[in-house]
Amino acid sequence: MKQEPRKLKDLIERTKDLTPIRVAVVNAAQKVVLETLRDAVDLGLTEPTLVGESSVIRDLAASVGLRINSDKIIDAKSDGTAAAAAVKLVRDGTVDVLMKGKIHTDILMHAILNSDHGLRLPGRRVSHVFLCDIPSYPKLLFITDAAINIAPDVNAKAQILQNAIELCHLLDIEEPLVAALSAVETVNPEIPSTVHAACLTLMGQRGQITGAVIDGPLAFDNAISLRAANEKGIASKVAGKCDILLVPDLVSGNILAKNLEYLAGSVAAGIVLGLSAPVVLSSRADQAPARLAALALAAHIHHATARFTHPRPVSDERGLECAPQPEMACCPLPR
Repeated sequence: MKQEPRKLKDLIERTKDLTPIRVAVVNAAQKVVLETLRDAVDLGLTEPTLVGESSVIRDLAASVGLRINSDKIIDAKSDGTAAAAAVKLVRDGTVDVLMKGKIHTDILMHAILNSDHGLRLPGRRVSHVFLCDIPSYPKLLFITDAAINIAPDVNAKAQILQNAIELCHLLDIEEPLVAALSAVETVNPEIPSTVHAACLTLMGQRGQITGAVIDGPLAFDNAISLRAANEKGIASKVAGKCDILLVPDLVSGNILAKNLEYLAGSVAAGIVLGLSAPVVLSSRADQAPARLAALALAAHIHHATARFTHPRPVSDERGLECAPQPEMACCPLPR
């Protein structure tokens, strides 16, 4: 049995035993992106294909010391064209992983979630996880979903959570501890996230969500501090030692992840789950360490999971709460 990675450097170290992943980078014309790829190539982690304005990419790559053959640079004049070309490379089996470069997330996700030509898998909800290495916390902390599902309902949260649990299992965290977050630790019908958290806790106990110990509602302090939980008289198997933070919605999750990054010195590696291939979804402001860690995470996912080269088309029915993907196109939990 492998030992779970405690920090992102452990995750990167473990990629030395893996074959390099073929990565398509969407709009690679950004210095920090190319510096990350240079380091990843030196580590034997990646074999990149760069998509975007070829002349700009070629000059920037040379300036940071990234050597790349001309046949690995695909010219695309617009962000939309670059995203579509990179997605096609994944569908054709030419590359294993997609990586966001200097492109807006909504443009990239539009191509990825295209019902005819994207990377959707039948019956799978697409969600995002930040894997955070926080100096003051003794292990890696997973935050989901802070980038894709805007205002998920209980069923959507259960699917988002199951994606994150499966990622933990892939990284040898056998029974992750999940805190379903809200502002308070008691159920208050006036605060919907407390009701959601209580439902998810019971769903875990009844086997509707599997592979983890779930507790909620928990406020953030109780989730990450056993002292805070004890002071409030909260008896919990999760409090003070959680692996996964399930946030109430995208806004609160995004604020939390960036707060930890910019005020607490966290390195946050962002990855999209539930697709036919891993997608490294970094902020355009992210520094090289976060991008490199996300590539390492994508490598572990790629080597551990089966891929669908040609996903079947997914219904384009309109949803209410979950964007940018339709609610009705996602699979309900087993009954």
